[in-house]
Amino acid sequence: MTTQTLKMKTNIINNNDIDKRILKALIYTTVLFSLCYVFILGNMVYNIVARKNIDTQARALGNEVNGLELQYLSLSGKVDMKMAYAMGFKEINKTFAKRENTLGSIIISPNEL
Repeated sequence: MTTQTLKMKTNIINNNDIDKRILKALIYTTVLFSLCYVFILGNMVYNIVARKNIDTQARALGNEVNGLELQYLSLSGKVDMKMAYAMGFKEINKTFAKRENTLGSIIISPNEL
C-alpha cells in the first residue's frame, strides 16, 4: 500500500511539469517585452527624426518671414500722400455721430439729492 501511494505522489509531481511551464512563460514574456521595447524605441527614433525635419522647415519659414518683413519695411517707406492720390485714394470729410443727451450733460439740481 505504501508503494502505491509513493507512486501516486511521484506521478503527480512528474505529470505537472511545472518547471517547463514556468520556463516557457518566462521566455514568452521576455520575447513580448523585448518586442514592445523595440517598438517603443523605433517610435521614439521616428519622432526625433520628424521633429528635426520640422525644426529645419520652421527655420526656413522664419528666414522667409524675415525677408518679407524687410521687403514690407522698404516698401512702406515709399508710401506718401502723392502716391496715394496717384493710386486713386481721396481725402474724406470726417463726420462723427453725436449724442445730444449724454450722462455727462444731465444736470442734477442740488435739491433732488
